Amino acid sequence: MPGSRSWAPALFLSIMGFLVVAFYLLPLLLTVWASFTPIRDWRVESLGKSVGLDNYRRLFYLIRHDPDMGKVLETTVVFVSGTLLVNVVGGFLLAVAAFLLDERVSLGFRLLWLLPRMTPVAVFGLLWYYFFHGNGMFVHFLQALGLLEGPTWIGQDQRFLPWGAWFIIIFVNGLVGVSYGMIIFYSAFKSIPRDIYMAALVDGARLRDIILKIMVPLTRWHIIFVTVWQLLSLLTTYAHLYVLVEWRVVDKWYGMTWSLYVFETAFGSTVSDQALAAAAAVILIVVGIGLGLATLRIMGFERELKPVRGDI
Repeated sequence: MPGSRSWAPALFLSIMGFLVVAFYLLPLLLTVWASFTPIRDWRVESLGKSVGLDNYRRLFYLIRHDPDMGKVLETTVVFVSGTLLVNVVGGFLLAVAAFLLDERVSLGFRLLWLLPRMTPVAVFGLLWYYFFHGNGMFVHFLQALGLLEGPTWIGQDQRFLPWGAWFIIIFVNGLVGVSYGMIIFYSAFKSIPRDIYMAALVDGARLRDIILKIMVPLTRWHIIFVTVWQLLSLLTTYAHLYVLVEWRVVDKWYGMTWSLYVFETAFGSTVSDQALAAAAAVILIVVGIGLGLATLRIMGFERELKPVRGDI
């Protein structure tokens, strides 16, 4: 009977609600609380004390007076904006290429671009360690072009900072993230009725016209979703960056974003200041929420929600 299944939606929603509270809301509240305590070196008893806004004052003092913090902020802006451009635009172009290929070739093409995402972080980092190190393939390539003399670490050499380090972290993370947009956009292209493409071809439309006047307008929802998702993801990502910095592929400060700074401050071997890390994490959360909402507004999310009005 229909009434006997009325518990099913409540059950599934309760499970999801529990997961959200346990793994998102509670850690968020604990982080905010820890930012007002003097906790260091994982002394949990310090969570019962309060220092008010001292941790935030310390954090903003470092931002104003510590030149390394300026490098972290610059790196964060360049990394997020550069990698976001690669992931969204690159993912869109890869999806177009996959859509135009024969289905069997397209499948192999998409699997190839998924390999960086499926490869463990340590293995992927080791690959680029050998590629970018002082006598690696990339250095040999620059030497062959006459652009470089002698072995050097592109991501550490003062002659190439900060752009050498920024190029590497954007390149490595772009390879990982671009496949996500490719899969989303490819599925969106496949959902567009084939008759629309055929009609455009019959009317003599060029590939550029099909992309700009059919694919882009009909996948606006997907573009908004991928952009916001990748933006928030890049603000909080640090795994591949940690490997590149830890293995000295790139300069420590020009390879460190704000999220990696939070991780290093909380779990680093030289500094273990969970209170300061919590304050930095709260700032990151506030910035993420603000940028996410601003991006939705700029890209016309509210306009997309309104029903289309047709003439009668």
